[in-house]
Amino acid sequence: MLGSTNIVAFVPIKDAEKARSFYEGVLGLLFVKDDGFALVFDANGIMVRAAKMKEVTPAQYTVLGWQVTKIEDIVRGLQGKGVHFEIFGFFKQDELGIWTAPTGDKVAWFKDPDGNILSVSQHV
Repeated sequence: MLGSTNIVAFVPIKDAEKARSFYEGVLGLLFVKDDGFALVFDANGIMVRAAKMKEVTPAQYTVLGWQVTKIEDIVRGLQGKGVHFEIFGFFKQDELGIWTAPTGDKVAWFKDPDGNILSVSQHV
């Protein structure tokens, strides 16, 4: 039923100005509009709604992620824009903060201005 329709992604935000600067200026998502309830972005054809909240309590897991190729280049590029990649300490990550799963998949995590955990991942 829903397998052939587009998904809409949601992420909670408190400060719309900081969120827009980050999602548009740092991550490169296309800003579509501010509809009063959310900042709307286009992420390669997927609608991302940064929902305006009075308070945000970040989840302790990834809420948005991007599948990429050449993850090392993406991480370095984001670091060059001031993005800090998280080192969790309960599994081995390389000097860039990239974890390689036993399957060969690679993941690196970072946070948005509201503390939401985001990721980039490269899959085999």
